Amino acid sequence: MGGMKMDNNRNRSDAISRRTFFKRTTAAGLLSALAVTGLNKPVQASELGAGELGTLIDLTKCDGCKNYATPLCVEACGKHNQERFPEPQKPLKKYWPQDKVEDWSNKRDLKSRLTPYNWTFVDHVKVQYNGVEQEVYVPRRCMHCDHPTCSKLCPFSAITKDQTGAVSIDDEICFGGAKCRDVCPWGIPQRQAGVGIYMEVAPDLAGGGVMYKCDMCLDLLLEGKKPACVSACPKNAISIGKKDEIKTLAYKKAEDINGFIYGDKENGGTSTYYVSAVPFAAIDAAIKEDKVSKKDTAPGRPGMPVNVENYLSTGKGMFLSTVIAPFAGAAAAGITAYLTLKGDKVKGAQIDLKDQREEKSDGTENK
Repeated sequence: MGGMKMDNNRNRSDAISRRTFFKRTTAAGLLSALAVTGLNKPVQASELGAGELGTLIDLTKCDGCKNYATPLCVEACGKHNQERFPEPQKPLKKYWPQDKVEDWSNKRDLKSRLTPYNWTFVDHVKVQYNGVEQEVYVPRRCMHCDHPTCSKLCPFSAITKDQTGAVSIDDEICFGGAKCRDVCPWGIPQRQAGVGIYMEVAPDLAGGGVMYKCDMCLDLLLEGKKPACVSACPKNAISIGKKDEIKTLAYKKAEDINGFIYGDKENGGTSTYYVSAVPFAAIDAAIKEDKVSKKDTAPGRPGMPVNVENYLSTGKGMFLSTVIAPFAGAAAAGITAYLTLKGDKVKGAQIDLKDQREEKSDGTENK
């Protein structure tokens, strides 16, 4: 799933015939309809069981891999996803209407925050609680929300929620507008300029790159395997399983230590449950204080706001989702048509004729 490869040497003599144009346009319309209406459902994880998955991050176990140069979960995430990291075309252009670009390509080794080249990191703060200062290590990555604002408010339908609960960004149709980051309570997705479809469609007028974030190692889940970070953790501080079981486990752990839960209520609920012996409000305050002391204003180091509201439940959010929905549908159709006309593979909208024939033979119909 790397960034879309560009073909700047395409010759005008390769122009398709009128008949081919209409054939591809018809196919594009059908593919677009499937993509927008969600008829092509993703495959579920096998060995991990059917249905939504949840992850438990136990802060009482995580020590940030003190004896290692880089936390092992972070290292494993980078190794597993490195082939998907962006390779921008330079020099980078400033994109309208903004007078800036976001370029992390010269900071690929940065492991202290979320970037397009680092989809998980372990924050480290000192927290005062009950008169005692405690060191807390907090693995951070996408929360994989139950009702992801990023997906609902993406104007290009580039973000989808899989049946496993994993929320992922399609880097082939993302324009890098960063609306997903704006509406995420944690500002998780990060942008890299100089890559993506906007480079072909409107390099000077729209977009700004591609947004990147954790997708819960969806490729591994579909093989029945655990995410890279889970497998790599030497303290078993990160675990994954059926969501209801993980939730029960999280609450049992919190009860046993007279501790606290994070992720069950925040943003309307998520697939990620944190357990801590200290309040998350105190952790959030410590992160904010540390950022102020270090004059850290760059994106990619989220706080932990407690009981943060889902933007979609606000009047402004509901209005915006209503406005964006028809545009997103049209945008998805247009992008799918463009990719189809180019002869590119269209993610999330492939038609399996064999499956369709089997469905019809069973007396069912596509809706």
